[in-house]
Amino acid sequence: MKKYFLVSLCATLLTFNSFSQEETNSSSLQTNFNEVKLNALFLIAGAFEITYERTLNEESGAGISVFLPYDNDISEDINYYISPYYRFYFGNKYAAGFFLEGFGMLNSVNEYLFISNGFDPILEKESVTDFALGIGLGGKWITNSGFIGEISFGFGRNLFGDYNDEALEFVGKAGITLGYRF
Repeated sequence: MKKYFLVSLCATLLTFNSFSQEETNSSSLQTNFNEVKLNALFLIAGAFEITYERTLNEESGAGISVFLPYDNDISEDINYYISPYYRFYFGNKYAAGFFLEGFGMLNSVNEYLFISNGFDPILEKESVTDFALGIGLGGKWITNSGFIGEISFGFGRNLFGDYNDEALEFVGKAGITLGYRF
């Protein structure tokens, strides 16, 4: 009887130990997440910017943003941009909190040239495509249900263009972004 009781007790303890270990491993194991975000600031201003981000681990993520204007005032200057980025997070939550960002940006802008033929000046529009590198910073907040709020800004410089307008040598990013993590 003693042997039967001892074997039953050992089997029970091993079973509880294996269940508890399985439970702690699954609860401490973080998975990578996907995020889809929409820039509310640009939406109000007359452009559509959507972002996809994939978290790589608890302190970094990589993503891509696509910007397309729908308002004529904005589309007179900017045609589009596509901006891949990498972020390093400093928060306590998984891939959230204060972040630093490095980004690239393939962008197309309109450059206007005034040409004088002696009588009437002519305004000529030229579409220029360039690639920029830049840095940014911001903050990301996430609810327990997965909703995201984000504020960010960044600054970069175009690498290849020879512009008459020096303002086109630089690019900027800004956002008040809302999204969802799944």
